[in-house]
Amino acid sequence: SEVLAEESIVCLQKALNHLREIWELIGIPEDQRLQRTEVVKKHIKELLDMMIAEEESLKERLIKSISVCQKELNTLCSELHVEPFQEEGETTILQLEKDLRTQVELMRKQKKERKQELKLLQEQDQELCEILCMPHYDIDSASVPSLEELNQFRQHVTTLRETKASRREEFVSIKRQIILCMEELDHTPDTSFERDVVCEDEDAFCLSLENIATLQKLLRQLEMQKSQNEAVCEGLRTQIRELWDRLQIPEEEREAVATIMSGSKAKVRKALQLEVDRLEELKMQNMKKVIEAIRVELVQYWDQCFYSQEQRQAFAPFCAEDYTESLLQLHDAEIVRLKNYYEVHKELFEGVQKWEETWRLFLEFERKASDPNRFTNRGGNLLKEEKQRAKLQKMLPKLEEELKARIELWEQEHSKAFMVNGQKFMEYVAEQWEMHRLEKERAKQERVTHSLCRGPGFVEQGLNTTTMSNATANSSIRPIFGGTVYHSPVSRLPPSGSKPVTASTCSGKKTPRTGRHGANKENLELNGSILSGGYPGSAPLQRNFSINSVASTYSEFAVIHLF
Repeated sequence: SEVLAEESIVCLQKALNHLREIWELIGIPEDQRLQRTEVVKKHIKELLDMMIAEEESLKERLIKSISVCQKELNTLCSELHVEPFQEEGETTILQLEKDLRTQVELMRKQKKERKQELKLLQEQDQELCEILCMPHYDIDSASVPSLEELNQFRQHVTTLRETKASRREEFVSIKRQIILCMEELDHTPDTSFERDVVCEDEDAFCLSLENIATLQKLLRQLEMQKSQNEAVCEGLRTQIRELWDRLQIPEEEREAVATIMSGSKAKVRKALQLEVDRLEELKMQNMKKVIEAIRVELVQYWDQCFYSQEQRQAFAPFCAEDYTESLLQLHDAEIVRLKNYYEVHKELFEGVQKWEETWRLFLEFERKASDPNRFTNRGGNLLKEEKQRAKLQKMLPKLEEELKARIELWEQEHSKAFMVNGQKFMEYVAEQWEMHRLEKERAKQERVTHSLCRGPGFVEQGLNTTTMSNATANSSIRPIFGGTVYHSPVSRLPPSGSKPVTASTCSGKKTPRTGRHGANKENLELNGSILSGGYPGSAPLQRNFSINSVASTYSEFAVIHLF
């Protein structure tokens, strides 16, 4: 700047010298030249003063601008929650003003952007909260939000969107199920809420928690009605099938109503009810036939539940012959009770049934093992039968142990004894084994008796297989069980070994055993009592035998004695 000042002075001197030369050349007097020099000086001074004033004004404006910018900048920093602006190092007024002005503009832009985003988030929040019926987000809309506040607001809006999407999906799913249930039930929306759900625009539905809960409740009610309707329809179908069977409705007549044997709509339920009413009317017209069919079913359940004779006789209406509606109701109630009883004890009854079947097979193989004709060994059957008999002999104790454990657990749970044919099952099993043991001893004693009666010298030269077969068939070596646990067509042999009775327990008359046990009667006198298919509970274990059937030849004895 000193160089510029010196150059300005030199330039001014040159200009004055040049003016003086011009003035001299022109011939301007000295005093006028002085005046003109004063005028030049005055012009120069005024120009410099004006320039100085302008620069002073500029300086004042810059200082004022700096002050204003600093004040606004401080306010913006406070509003935007940022640190106050600090100029780094020393700087000129002009640079400071420029930096402050630039910073103010930048922070103004940030403030504007935050306010705009806040407004947008508030609009979104308002829309979502109205749909979800939730309170608006609590934030001061007059102030400038901080970055953290904006971030939290954005997360809140995002959560609202996710909530809306989730509730809408649930709403659409529930609505679809509600419509299906209503169609199934032929139900027309009869409340304003149901109409809003089914008929109104999905976007207009308020997805509040209360509405969602009400939707779920409505769906549960409809599903319950649907389940009840299905249960009623299934009950009607079961009733129809039972009536069909009892009334012996022909198959072609059943096929005529096959269309209503599935589904549970209101019209199907109505059709099922009409069919039940028709069959009930027909049942009233065929009362005796229906009751007799129920009695057959009762006997089947008695067999499945291993009812004793006393338990069967306890149902006195079984013997009644006054075929009335009240008698039918008593039979129906008994059937229902027996069905429930069987279902509750089904697992144990099936286990007992499996034991009985295994026991029957075991006795059958025991009988075959005592049959002289087994030596014919057709196709290796003797070896197979022996293996099967050994397998069954091992299986029976295992089945008995499993049943014993299950029955003991059942008795603990129900605080009562589990009865089979009127006695505890394990007592029943022990009795069957004891009867089998006694039968084997009887057969063994009979063989000894045959041997003593015939003597060793009575030997025929030829072996007549026909005679052997007939003698074996009529001999008393056959087990008294005949390979079964005494299932009659309508009842079981009581566990005491007494003679079975027919299904009709009304007459009180004892009927002789039927089947293969009756075909070959082998009566063994046991202390004055007859042992036929079992032994009386009062019979002692020590016995005196009276032989009613013996082998006619020594050859028959020889075959028997081998066993």
